[in-house]
Amino acid sequence: MALAQGSGELIWWPYLVAKYGLTFLWLLVPACLLQYPLNVEIGRYTLLTGESIFRGFYRVHPALGTLLWLLMTISFLWFGAFASAGGTAMAALTQFPGGFTVRGRTLFWAYATIAVFVAAIALSGVVYRLIERCMKVVALVTVVGLLWACTQPEVTAALPTFVSALAGPPGPSERGWDVHDSTKLLTAITFAGLGGFWILLYSYWLRDKGSGMAAYGGRITGLITGKSEPTDVTGHLVDDSAASADEWRRWRRYLSVDALVGILGNLATTFMTCLLAYALLYPRGLLPDEYEIAVVQSTFFEVSWGPIGRMLFLIVAAAFLTDTWLGTADGVSRMQADIIYSRFPRARRWALNQWYYLVLAVLTVITCLTMLLDAPGPLILLSAVIGFAGTVIFPPALFVLNYRRLAPTLPAWARPRWAEGLLLAISFVAYAILAVGYLWSIS
Repeated sequence: MALAQGSGELIWWPYLVAKYGLTFLWLLVPACLLQYPLNVEIGRYTLLTGESIFRGFYRVHPALGTLLWLLMTISFLWFGAFASAGGTAMAALTQFPGGFTVRGRTLFWAYATIAVFVAAIALSGVVYRLIERCMKVVALVTVVGLLWACTQPEVTAALPTFVSALAGPPGPSERGWDVHDSTKLLTAITFAGLGGFWILLYSYWLRDKGSGMAAYGGRITGLITGKSEPTDVTGHLVDDSAASADEWRRWRRYLSVDALVGILGNLATTFMTCLLAYALLYPRGLLPDEYEIAVVQSTFFEVSWGPIGRMLFLIVAAAFLTDTWLGTADGVSRMQADIIYSRFPRARRWALNQWYYLVLAVLTVITCLTMLLDAPGPLILLSAVIGFAGTVIFPPALFVLNYRRLAPTLPAWARPRWAEGLLLAISFVAYAILAVGYLWSIS
């Protein structure tokens, strides 16, 4: 939930509402719900096998795993843009360093926060605990602040019209459609929550939580203070016993609730940012863009608390954009280290922990360099478009993995139900239609 607050919720949905009013709002609920079947299937594989989802994709076919590995690697080359997006908020808040351009101050704060986060990871015990605690604080502060802002008279007056637009298209916008916004619309719909390759991080988080069969695996620990832990699942499988059946029902309920908390939490957060954008930004013609991508939204809190509210929002925005960098750097390092360690036998001369930190160091350097290429918005969009290619592939890949490869090896009570397969098919059809529509719009 906190990771997803970094782009769709804070940037692209408010951008679309601020520019086009309520024209696209009816797509918000379906966009969020489409991710539920993917979350469940990704979680199902990890809970039942203890393996990461990428190891599962390689089990479907090495070519599939390699294709997704390449797409994932390319899509995350630009995720440093989240740190620079957070830097726009800190630059506007502090106006420090003096004598720098807006871009220069933005990059200064982006590099400073990256340095702090990398040091925090190295000094942590179990890395996942650090990530989870940071995310919980950011998500809670964000939701409380947005709820408070939404109670202001200027915002509540717009609520009836806003809610009515959730039912269906309200008609053409006063502003004509700009074809250059096609990528932003695609990103908003696909990333209303965790989208693209970010959704695969769910598997790795479940592993480090020790959920289900992942309890037999190891954890990524701190480079300096963390204690060494085992790094491989030991081959435990679900047995056909009444005790296992009861345990699986408990895991399955946990998986459903956990996935829904993230999805419904993202839906509520996006609902509030869109309402605030409609009430406060749309009438003023303010758009989050370029090096103000996380600045104009400070109006959200300013309406409640004046200048102090603006300062508070900029602090919160900086926190949940830069913690998106933190969560992504950690997650991508896990995925890359896991693939290298599992696919290349010679790589096992090093522990998984060592590969994790090597990849983290390389990613830090790469993202610090790619931040220099453009403003945060275009870089985030570029990453999103590449990641969307993976989103279209995931549903059929997960169907083959869980329904064709894994299901026959499981007791009947652990196999997926046909209704769950239907939901997965609906997600695939929706994403495929979206892909065709996007290609048509930019052609």
